[in-house]
Amino acid sequence: MNGVYISTALITDPMGLLAYLSALVGGVFMLAQWKQPKVQKFFHYAPPLIWAYFLPMLSTTLGITPSSSALYDFVSVYILPFGLLLLLLSTDVPATLRLGPKALFLFLSGTVGVVLGGPIALAIFQPWLPVDAWTGVAALAGSWIGGSANMAALVEATGTPQDVLTPIIVVDTVVGYSWMGIMIALAGYQTQFNKWNKADNSVVEKINAQIGEIAQKRAKPLEVPQLLGIIGLGFGVAYVVRKIAEQLPETSVLSAGTWTIMIISLVGILFSFTKVRKLDDYGASNIGYAGIYLLLTTIGAKANLAAVVEAPAYILMGVVWLAIHIIIIFMMARLLRAPLFFVAVGSQGNIGGTSSAPVVASVFQPALAPVGLLMGIVGNVVGTYAAVLTAWLAEIVSKM
Repeated sequence: MNGVYISTALITDPMGLLAYLSALVGGVFMLAQWKQPKVQKFFHYAPPLIWAYFLPMLSTTLGITPSSSALYDFVSVYILPFGLLLLLLSTDVPATLRLGPKALFLFLSGTVGVVLGGPIALAIFQPWLPVDAWTGVAALAGSWIGGSANMAALVEATGTPQDVLTPIIVVDTVVGYSWMGIMIALAGYQTQFNKWNKADNSVVEKINAQIGEIAQKRAKPLEVPQLLGIIGLGFGVAYVVRKIAEQLPETSVLSAGTWTIMIISLVGILFSFTKVRKLDDYGASNIGYAGIYLLLTTIGAKANLAAVVEAPAYILMGVVWLAIHIIIIFMMARLLRAPLFFVAVGSQGNIGGTSSAPVVASVFQPALAPVGLLMGIVGNVVGTYAAVLTAWLAEIVSKM
């Protein structure tokens, strides 16, 4: 963990932060397992994942944790690929393909919503924003179609100044992850939505059940050799891939982070066709989830709710932008009679990327988390190019 950060937060030591955030997310998930009816009802409407993100955000707002730390960088650089690799070991590519093209169509309609929504929202709020706010739109488009690696690429490509980037990061975390929380909450209403939309969800449920049954039959007790093998594989491959990625040519489209996600995803999918996949019988994907959940706590900790008051125009722009994305993807779902699961993975594959798309997918259909992850990977592939188009449109708007 490299880098020096000056902060007045109560906890600044990386190890202290790791302990605090681990305790937060662990405590939330343990509490959610409590069989007390009122507790179960509470977490039904406010799932643990929302709190895994919101509580760290509240901690930063209250000055307990800092908004930047070497720990956050480490988690993003190494824990994210570690988690993605272990999640992808459980990928059943043939079963995923049987879901049909609707999932991809919903994802692409979500991409269109981001590309069009950015310039439209900028046009509405341009009078209250600086002249170079279009560079912030470009950066946020990169994040909302692929993730933080794509955002970094667009920041470099457009030269987004820090006074624009800071409120854009607030919009990304507050608005983007609030939508993730809403999608998680909507998981409990997918039966009602599918009935209203006349959507056939039987294929999704059938494949989810089949994969779940296979995983249950293969499940074996986790012992020390397998645990060490899983951890060694995850961190070993993540480290090697990151070092390879750092040696590859970087452009405004491909950063070391983007290369890492693309390579680790390919390796994970290839491993799913080999005997390495058997590590998932011992719970490799669960350990991968733990890494992703820890990542979500660091994302939440980067946001300070006090900054919302300081950047109202940016926040409102983000809300309008996201609303356009939502309208377009739900209109496409209505047109295609698509189930809510496809809406969830299509939207989060864009807005959330590889870090949250599999999480949301697992809330809707527990065995189909890899489908959400694959949508996030598609976002990584097309995200920067679509964001460049958004940047071009936003620049045109800024000159009007």
